[in-house]
Amino acid sequence: MQPFVLYNSEQRKKVEFVPRVEGHIDMYVCGMTVYDYCHIGHARVMVAFDYIIRFLRSQGWSVKYVRNITDIDDKIIKRANENGESITQLTDRFIQAMNEDAENLGCLLPDEAPRAT
Repeated sequence: MQPFVLYNSEQRKKVEFVPRVEGHIDMYVCGMTVYDYCHIGHARVMVAFDYIIRFLRSQGWSVKYVRNITDIDDKIIKRANENGESITQLTDRFIQAMNEDAENLGCLLPDEAPRAT
C-alpha cells in the first residue's frame, strides 16, 4: 500500500493518512434521500467516491464502502401520500432507479447500503 496524505480541515494542513486497521479503510458516505430521481449533484457524489475507492484499491488498500440511504423523512412521506402509495413502494422504486443511474455512470455499488429505517 502506498502511503498518502489528506487535507485535515480541523488541523488546516495536510497529514499522512493512518488507518485504524493496517491495510484497511472503512469509508462511510452519506447517500441519497430517495423520494425522486437522482440529479447531477447525486451523480457527482457517486462518481467522486467511486474514483476515490477505485484509486485506494489500486494502491493495494482493502476498502469497505458503505453508503447509507435515507428512506424515511418528511419529503418521502409527503411524496408517497401525493402518489397514493406506501413509503416502501416509493423508496424501493427510487432506490432501484438510483442503482441503475450508478450503473449507467459506470460506478461500483457500495459494499453495503443500510437504510435509515
